[in-house]
Parts: sequence; structure tokens; C-alpha cells
Amino acid sequence: MKIIQWLEHFQQFSYLDSNGHTQDPYHKFDLLVGAGCMDALSCNTGQGAFVQLAYFQKQYPQEYIFGYFTYDLKNELENLHSAHEDRHGFPEMQFFVPEHRIELRGNTLTLASATTQPEALYQQIQSLKSKPASHRQGVDLQARISREEYLSTIQNIRAEILQGNLYEMNFCQEFFHPAAEIDPFDVFRRLNQKTRAPFSAFYRWHEHFALCASPERFLAKRENKLISQPIKGTIRRGKTEEEDLALKNELYLSPKNRAENVMIVDLVRNDLARSCRAGTVTVEELFGIYGFATVYQMISTVSGTLREDSSAIEAIQYAFPMGSMTGAPKISSMQLIEQLESSRRGLYSGAIGYFAPNGDFDFNVLIRSLLYKQHSGYLSLQVGGAIVYDSVPEEEYAECLLKAERIVEVLRG
Repeated sequence: MKIIQWLEHFQQFSYLDSNGHTQDPYHKFDLLVGAGCMDALSCNTGQGAFVQLAYFQKQYPQEYIFGYFTYDLKNELENLHSAHEDRHGFPEMQFFVPEHRIELRGNTLTLASATTQPEALYQQIQSLKSKPASHRQGVDLQARISREEYLSTIQNIRAEILQGNLYEMNFCQEFFHPAAEIDPFDVFRRLNQKTRAPFSAFYRWHEHFALCASPERFLAKRENKLISQPIKGTIRRGKTEEEDLALKNELYLSPKNRAENVMIVDLVRNDLARSCRAGTVTVEELFGIYGFATVYQMISTVSGTLREDSSAIEAIQYAFPMGSMTGAPKISSMQLIEQLESSRRGLYSGAIGYFAPNGDFDFNVLIRSLLYKQHSGYLSLQVGGAIVYDSVPEEEYAECLLKAERIVEVLRG
């Protein structure tokens, strides 16, 4: 708790929390924090973002590098564009070398700093006096599109699928407040306590904040192995143990959710095959069902062995944006997303994570998240889901509200 309070002193930080989900075979840290900035890279489309990132990483081979990729970097990778207004203001890619780093693995706490002795840093954090609870004024979000507009758009997507233009598309909608006054540190603290998500992240770049309770890994590298764990398939938790188990089984056996999941698994396999040795891309787990605070999710695990002539950054380029947030085929889906959605995604459905000195990396999928621009107060929550021909519009809308439920509760105080 005091680490989050300590972070209030920094204009740049990344707080990555796995919230005790140590059953993940690729779990590495319980908590990883980078605070303060020794050097940074900020890029937008058209500036050779991935080339610049590779150069930036080579300058700091012995350092952890924290950062993010926004969804709009798709325009750097394919002949695409983003026409909606950028209300969030995040650079499309931003990475930094931290002044201080904190790692927690089990009972082992490691502190490293470019400017402060570890013992002094520990005392600095521990000596912070707990702040009195701030007065919370509830924040209500408004929908960018109406329920009727959402339902109509789902029918349009189903028509596109029927015409053979795509198989599946991830359609998202935005809930927002144009001038919210929130304490992002307090909101993240409460959101993290409520959700305990395995890929939670709290990121600050000056006035811009991302508060993330993600259950999903985009891509990780462990030695020469790449791992992606797409989520497709959601159902609410039950109110009793019996109902909970019944809903879990319903999700596992659902033909619609299995179809959604396997389409994205195939897409991820193709993405990984571009940077992995021939014949090494495998599906380690298909249709795994995992429980979270309010929902069960269907998660599959795809892995492969990185080729010697492919770099870690190239592997990310080939897999980005993640198929679970686009659809299949990927480019057709992204073109239709731009036509049908009413907001620029920005950092939503991008990825936050880190590169380690040994070449490993780990990035989440930025979903179940708030984006906050402190000076203007613009606050944004986007939610969505995979649309296939069998999708029932009213059920898809209800799923969006289910995914937003915990965040809305936190904002209302």
C-alpha cells in the first residue's frame, strides 16, 4: 500500500501487480515497479517507433525498461489510419529507464536505484505516514453511443460476417466523463483490491494515467520461448457455489465461446509463426476456464520458440495488435473497427509491460481499464467483446456492462 503512496512523488512510473496469481507457469514477479525517469522514448505513428525502441533498448542492455504500446500503433504496422479524436493524449509508444526499481518475488523484496542506497529507499517508503481517507465524490460515466446504436451496430457486423468479409470482430464502446475530479492513486488502490487481476498495471506519464485491472497476457518471452494467452469467452460468477460451478461448466461447453476462442487461437498461432522456428508453435492449453472477481474467462495458451534471426521487438511487431482485441482476419477487422466504433482506442487494447536485461519481456492486454487525463479531467472506460454471426446483440451489450461492473462500482465510491 505504501508503494502506491510513494509513487505520488513521481511524474513517471509503472506499477505491475500479479496479485498473487502464482499458478501461472510463466509467472515471474509478484510485483514489479519502476519509478522516476533516467531516460525516456516517446513516439507516434510515422516516426519509426519500433526501430527507435530497438535502438533505445540497445543503449541500456543492463536495465529494466518499462512502457506501453497503444492500439493505434497498428497504423505503423499496416496501411491503416485512426480518424477519431485523440481525447486521451498518450504518445502512441512510450518507454522509460527508471530511477528506482522494486521487485517482489515471494518473500524476497529487491530494491535498486540509480540515485539512492537501497536501505535509504526502503526507509523512505516505510516512513510514509498513512494519508487520511480523502473525500470521495462519486463519478458517473455517460455512454458515447446509446444502447440502441450499439445493438444496431452488432447487426451490421453480423451482416459483414454473413457476406464473408470477416469471421469475428471485437467491437468496443466508450463510457466517459468529460471533466472528472478523481484521485487516481486512491481509485487504483481500490480497483486493485476489488479485482485482484493477474496483469494489473498503474502507469503514469506526467498528467496521463492508466489504471488497469487486466486478466489477460498479450505476449511474454521466457529465454527463447514466446507465450501468448488470448481470452475469448466470458460469463458471470454465480451467487452460490452450486450456481458458480454450473456457470463455469456452461462457459466451458458453450459452442459460441469455443468458436470465438479457437478463431483467435488460430490467428495467434499465425502471428507467432512469423517469428518462431518452424514446427514449434503449439497450443499448450485450449479452452481453459479461469475464475476472477466477477467473471469466469475462457483462456487459451499458445507458445513457440523464437527464431535466432528474429528479435524480441520483431516478435511483438508481428503479433500486435493482439488478435483478441481485433478479430479475424486481423486487417479486415481493424478496418471495420475504425468505421464502426465511435472513439479512438488509444492505450485501451494496447499493452503495458517491461523488458528485462536478460532479454525476457511481459506485456498485458490493456482492458478493464480507466484512462485519465488529469489537467482536463477526461476519464475514459472502454469495454467490448467478440462478435460472431451467432452473437445476440442484447447479450453482447449485457456482457459489456458485466466487464465494466467493478470499475463503475469503484468510481461511484
